[in-house]
Amino acid sequence: MAYDHEEQEQLESLKAWWKQYGNLITWTLIIVLSIFSAWKAWGIYQVKQAGQASLLYEEMQKAIHDKDQVKVLRAVTDVQDKFAGTDYAQMASMLAAKNAFEANDLKTAKTQLMWVQEHGKTAEFKSLAKIRLAGILLDEKSYDDALKVLSGDFPAELASAVADRKGDIFVAQNKTDEARTAYQLAIDKSTDKNPGRQLIQLKLDAIGGSPAKVAIESGK
Repeated sequence: MAYDHEEQEQLESLKAWWKQYGNLITWTLIIVLSIFSAWKAWGIYQVKQAGQASLLYEEMQKAIHDKDQVKVLRAVTDVQDKFAGTDYAQMASMLAAKNAFEANDLKTAKTQLMWVQEHGKTAEFKSLAKIRLAGILLDEKSYDDALKVLSGDFPAELASAVADRKGDIFVAQNKTDEARTAYQLAIDKSTDKNPGRQLIQLKLDAIGGSPAKVAIESGK
């Protein structure tokens, strides 16, 4: 096919432009396509991971129902080792901790809660693990360690639970004033729909009722 002079010039210009920028465009396209493929593959991988983790979670639930502690620990360990990036890992760990606590295996319960505290994906799960861990430390009379676990920031929706737990610890330490302040704060941070609000009020009443206003303000 013959080209006229103008077409030939355009063709030569296009060749020169491609020679200068062709490799850059090609590599850019390759990178973009690679990123898209990796993103798509990652999505498929995550779905697959979640599916496999859910099977182990179901296996652990069955083991709990059958009271097979060996299988429970094996299942939760597998979820943690193989699928730590899924929600099932923190869910399984919390469930394993509850199961161990009910079996009076406080060492295992603490281990599972500490795993969530260190590796949990969400602030809510990590905070719940801290609150429950503080409860176990309270039972073990490790009061200072329990209060240390409850230090730092927590999600606003858990502020009442944290204050309530601190109140329990202060009561165990015979620190009545601090306990009153903590319980009052727990009530202030709770809503009328909170099922534990009445229990907190009962605990506050049992140690002499509301603290002085100055004490309440200093505890906020």
